[in-house]
Amino acid sequence: MLLLRFAGTGECRKNPGERLRPEIRADSNQPLSFRPPPERRKPGSLNFRKVAISTKLIGCCFESPRPRPRFFSCCACSLSVPSHAMADPESLGFEHMGLDPRLLQAVADLGWSRPTLIQEKAIPLALEGKDLLARARTGSGKTAAYAIPMLQLLLHRKATGPVVEQAVRGLVLVPTKELARQAQFMIQQLSAYCARDVRVANVSAAEDSASQRAVLMEKPDVVVGTPSRILSHLQQDNLKLRDSLELLVVDEADLLFSFGFEEELKSLLCHLPRIYQAFLMSATFNEDVQALKELVLHNPITLKLQESQLPGPDQLQQFQVVCETEEDKFLLLYALLKLSLIRGKSLLFVNTLERSYRLRLFLEQFSIPTCVLNGELPLRSRCHIISQFNQGFYDCVIATDAEVLGAPAKGKRQGRGPKGNKASDPESGVARGIDFHHVSAVLNFDLPSAPEAYIHRAGRTARANNPGIVLTFVLPTEQSHLGKIEELLRGEGEAPVLLPYQFRMEEIEGFRYRCRDAMRSVTKQSIREARLKEIKEELLHSEKLKTYFEDNPRDLQLLRHDLPLHPAVVKPHLGNVPDYLVPPALRDLVRPHKKRKKMSSCRKAKKVKTQNPLHNFKHRGRKSKPTAMPS
Repeated sequence: MLLLRFAGTGECRKNPGERLRPEIRADSNQPLSFRPPPERRKPGSLNFRKVAISTKLIGCCFESPRPRPRFFSCCACSLSVPSHAMADPESLGFEHMGLDPRLLQAVADLGWSRPTLIQEKAIPLALEGKDLLARARTGSGKTAAYAIPMLQLLLHRKATGPVVEQAVRGLVLVPTKELARQAQFMIQQLSAYCARDVRVANVSAAEDSASQRAVLMEKPDVVVGTPSRILSHLQQDNLKLRDSLELLVVDEADLLFSFGFEEELKSLLCHLPRIYQAFLMSATFNEDVQALKELVLHNPITLKLQESQLPGPDQLQQFQVVCETEEDKFLLLYALLKLSLIRGKSLLFVNTLERSYRLRLFLEQFSIPTCVLNGELPLRSRCHIISQFNQGFYDCVIATDAEVLGAPAKGKRQGRGPKGNKASDPESGVARGIDFHHVSAVLNFDLPSAPEAYIHRAGRTARANNPGIVLTFVLPTEQSHLGKIEELLRGEGEAPVLLPYQFRMEEIEGFRYRCRDAMRSVTKQSIREARLKEIKEELLHSEKLKTYFEDNPRDLQLLRHDLPLHPAVVKPHLGNVPDYLVPPALRDLVRPHKKRKKMSSCRKAKKVKTQNPLHNFKHRGRKSKPTAMPS
């Protein structure tokens, strides 16, 4: 009998001196397992339980003779496993996970032929009843990684378990309202063929608590929401979880504390039962995630997938361009968008809300349509902007990332933030989780304030095996901060990830006077009026204020007949690009169909010329009326 030993070793925390040895026998098809030394394997003491799936080493635990319900009473073991131990020539498919046929049909309708890496590792472990702490990069399918086992466990309980009263069995906590809406949509897509058996409610969607109370009275199986909204319903007795909750999911766990939900989350946990299964999903592991791990999880299995935080260079190209002045940044952005050097949908990231409106008004001077994802606007309006972008009404969206839009001091809710970010919704965010469809390029007009924020910005493109580009504008004073981002992206001894963007600024010097003219038109007053104009439109079209305006028509009349707001004076001639300003090297690229358009216009002119009524008119003379003969 041949015995193979791997380099990985493990140490049991309960018995510090004990070493665990990974073993696999060549004459059997048993999966890789850890076994304690022979002197510890005594009858009736500790039974070892394998948690490996098809030769993939995930972790281990010791099972006591009397396990707790839905849990294994075990000591947490620290494992050190080389990356080659995770490799498996045969990946696990959805059809091999023992899922309900209705879930498999929904997965097939979504076009998922194979699970992603996080789904392949997490779903089997979650179905075994284990707590999970999973880290995977943005866009890797973390939502489905917890939604599929949650639905499977709920369906299995209703099909095989005893008949019990309808109650809330699953709770999904997310940091923003947009993420709550997206998580609800994904769960509804996966439960399309079992919608009668599993109902999902999003308590962050509606603004008033009365409509949410009516939804919660029906006791949906899964509730999705932000910690503050969930805690509010628990305190009002609209939602009861102490006797029914079985599954808890914390999505984007590293954002919850930065959004100021620490106190709400601690208070919320007091309303939960003592025993429940929990999943923590995050793109990064930081101190906040470790604190959440101690609060929520019980002997979790940590999945640190051996994958880069962003797609490889064959799928995602990352560039950085050094701009000498702030004016050069506006000039370069104008040239890239107006000359169509970057084609397709693009996301522009800035650091403040005031900055986003300045950029939008600047681009409007050149007839470049853009929209701002403003945290001051209601959730419905923000989701409408994202929907219009996904449907192709806009090719460019300007946004601030989640670290800036809703990142107050830890443990405090956001009030008056930095200049230009007043009164932003602390439960709104863009940089993570929000699914923008078919984004070709991400432009970091402002360098992100934290290196981790760069990863989440770049994660908006190159999703689902689609190519993407990330271009970062850097000032000379920001080189040190850029070095921290570069250090985070590359490993030891690897080549630089952010390649220099080869662009000759002297080729677009002819556009500089236009940019200066447009920048002078965008004043602080125009930015203020642009923000007021959007708020005024929201007031006029608000469904909630319709009843108020019916009772107070005078207020509606004053609002409609208020002085018109003029955010910035748009000069029409700036929307056209003369041929003499286009660099010679780019003329064929910018106007490849120019000759064809000229020929078609000449043909149209000739056709109109032949049909000119003045040339075809023939005078036939005036007809004389017959005169009456005298009688």
